[in-house]
Amino acid sequence: MFIQTENTPNPNSLKFLPGRKVSNDGPLEVLNQEDTNNLLIKNLLQINGVTGVFLGEDFFSINKEENKKWEDIQHIVISYVNEHYANGNTCIIDKKNNEEDQNKNYSEIEKKIISILDSKIRPAVARDGGDIKFQEFKDGKVKVILKGSCSGCPSSTLTLKKGVENLLCHYIPEVKEVLAV
Repeated sequence: MFIQTENTPNPNSLKFLPGRKVSNDGPLEVLNQEDTNNLLIKNLLQINGVTGVFLGEDFFSINKEENKKWEDIQHIVISYVNEHYANGNTCIIDKKNNEEDQNKNYSEIEKKIISILDSKIRPAVARDGGDIKFQEFKDGKVKVILKGSCSGCPSSTLTLKKGVENLLCHYIPEVKEVLAV
C-alpha cells in the first residue's frame, strides 16, 4: 500500500493520505493514549515526538514536537498504518460517537454559523490536514476549536481572522468576531 504525505502550513504537522477510508465517524482528534482504545492510534501516539493524531474521512495528520524531525517519525507512522490495513481493517475509526452535536438545540444563528463552517470552511481546512469545530456563539463572538494541523499552526491566527471571521461576518451580520479556544 502506498501512503502519500503532504506538508501542511504547520511545520509540525504532516498529512497522510492512505488512499482508503480513514474515519467513518467524522473528524476525530486524539492527543492522549488514554483517550482511545484504538490500537493503531495508541501506537502512533507512542512514537517518540508525536503529540497528536487527527483523523478525517480520507486522511489523517500527525502533530509532532518542534525539536523532532519528520525523517525520524514518518516511516514508523507509515509502517503502522500499512500493517493496520494489511490486517483487513477497512478504516481506522469505524463507529459513531458524534451524536452530541446532532442532539444539541442550536439557535437559528448558530445553525447558520455551523452550516457555513461545514460547507465553506471545513473543506478548505481539511485540505491542510485539520478541522474547525463550532463551540459557541455569544455576544457577537463565535468560538471555534481548531484541530489537527490547525492546532498550533503559525498561520492559524491569520486564517481565523482573515478567512473565517471575514466569511462569517459577511454572511451573518450578528457575528462580530471569531476566536479559537
